[in-house]
Amino acid sequence: MDKEKLLLVEDDVNFGFVLKSYLEMNEFDVTLVSDGKDAFPTFTKGDFDLCVLDVMLPNVDGFTIAKEIRQSNKKMPIIFLSAKSLKEDVLEGFKVGADDYLTKPFDSDVLLLKIRAILRRKNSKVTIEDKIKIGKYIFDTKLRTLTSDEESHRLTPRESDLLKELILNKNNVLDRNEALKKIWGDDNYFNARSMDVYITKLRKYFKDDPLIQINNIHGSGFILIM
Repeated sequence: MDKEKLLLVEDDVNFGFVLKSYLEMNEFDVTLVSDGKDAFPTFTKGDFDLCVLDVMLPNVDGFTIAKEIRQSNKKMPIIFLSAKSLKEDVLEGFKVGADDYLTKPFDSDVLLLKIRAILRRKNSKVTIEDKIKIGKYIFDTKLRTLTSDEESHRLTPRESDLLKELILNKNNVLDRNEALKKIWGDDNYFNARSMDVYITKLRKYFKDDPLIQINNIHGSGFILIM
């Protein structure tokens, strides 16, 4: 099976090589570019699955590179890495088409989880059944009901959509920003708080079955254990 190909654009050569080696150890084929002016020409010559871009680069910055990539391929996943942590910088990153934005210093394991989650969603062709058994509950995706022998709940459309995404990623991390963009249409602060409320509601529905857990993964998202 061919390895998934990543374009890594990072001007700190030492850090770039360390990150490249880490991603290669985790079964990715990584092309490292250290100068912003070389990033888009390299992108056009390769068949990449995802791009990881530093923001502050010599000659051409990461935001400009992302715009060029987006003009060439609207669906190419992009993750920004940056020491720029101001809200305005993060918002600018998402405005130009980022799938995620990590501020330095960051945990390499978190970056790896985010890359895998984005690629899994990009490549997923999984369909969900009409009725799904979750512990002692039955989730009817058409009627949006969650029932057991003792109780029944009618889910709101967003509760249902969020539960579907958790099921599709069961025992794996559901990336927070990906879910927000897919269900709410935008991963802004207010939608993120709304998602937290829905996660709390879903947990209450499953409270009588200790084998079902919806756990927070700090900095990444949520995982349904079932």
